[in-house]
Amino acid sequence: MKIGFIGLGNMGAPMATNLAKAGHDVAGFDVAGTTAEGVRVADSLEAAVAGMDAVITMLPNGSILRQVAAQAIPHMAQGTLFIDCSTVDVESAKNTAQAAEDAGIMSVDAPVSGGIGGASGGTLTFMAGGSTQAFDKAKPLFDIMGQKAVHCGDAGAGQAAKICNNMILGVTMIATCEAFALADKLGLDRQKMFDVVSTSSGYSWSMNAYCPAPGVGPTSPADNGYTPGFAAELMLKDLGLSQQAAEMADADTPMGELARALYAQFVENEDGNGKDFSAMLPRFETRGRNG
Repeated sequence: MKIGFIGLGNMGAPMATNLAKAGHDVAGFDVAGTTAEGVRVADSLEAAVAGMDAVITMLPNGSILRQVAAQAIPHMAQGTLFIDCSTVDVESAKNTAQAAEDAGIMSVDAPVSGGIGGASGGTLTFMAGGSTQAFDKAKPLFDIMGQKAVHCGDAGAGQAAKICNNMILGVTMIATCEAFALADKLGLDRQKMFDVVSTSSGYSWSMNAYCPAPGVGPTSPADNGYTPGFAAELMLKDLGLSQQAAEMADADTPMGELARALYAQFVENEDGNGKDFSAMLPRFETRGRNG
């Protein structure tokens, strides 16, 4: 397939590279001028989408997605497949899908889980929203870039699934970090704590696969000075999206809101910006009951 890829950042670049390695003709465009291995450079957004069989976007937020879609869709041929892999608000996903549909373009909102490692290794999980026809056409591309793709429903459903998933992730990571900090103060060895919790009712992905304690469990960003696999500021963004969605849907999400507030404090007022979201552990280590 001829594929246009817009947004060659930490996630987009390796995803585009994996498509090129699989034999697809990939043209990439990024306003920052970044490139990706095996991907030819398009000199404009329009050049990246014109005449393509599929266009994939990986962008920072819903506002930019809307702008890019408004600029790109008029240059796409009818029948083009438009896959947005950004994590954005549900309303922006639905708005983009409607604009594509009005132009005779098939669209899928397909945010991802798996971080930079998953993008590089081709092991991402895609949460997709859109028609069955559009999902079926996108599935071979998902299979190259990831290990699993779930069709969650109509337009916006992929974003809804991602938002709910990451609200759970943010809450459980905070609880895991709090528990390690409490274990420290109670004199409990961290490895013993892991051995018990990882095989008991407190187990979670945050504990078992991405343990925030250095030297405990599988290798994680904690073992690399909390260099981001998933940055704290991105978790803050996703928790903000969860609360925006909860407000729109009139859903009571007190733990999600508290997690958002804690990550906001960590990123904006402490030293969390630029660190992995699991760096909440050293934050809690230094704090007492009243801060």
